[in-house]
Amino acid sequence: MVRTPLTPLERARGLQLGALLRGARGERSIGHVAVAAGLSPETLRKIETGRAPTPAFFTIAALAAELGLSLDEVAAVCAIPDPDALSA
Repeated sequence: MVRTPLTPLERARGLQLGALLRGARGERSIGHVAVAAGLSPETLRKIETGRAPTPAFFTIAALAAELGLSLDEVAAVCAIPDPDALSA
């Protein structure tokens, strides 16, 4: 299966998601948070650095729960901007 290349917007959203998760993780180790959320530390590292910019919904839900984030907060950070607002 060939994966369609990500758009610049998708890559930017992945970086925003990673920054949100890193900030919420604070001083806790990647390993501790990843295992508590049911992920491997490498998977969390890839998400936080934007190398895995489109993780599955259930991955995000597990991370949000572990980090005390609401899914509304995550969605707000990763929302697609209104095209009309971009041109204004």
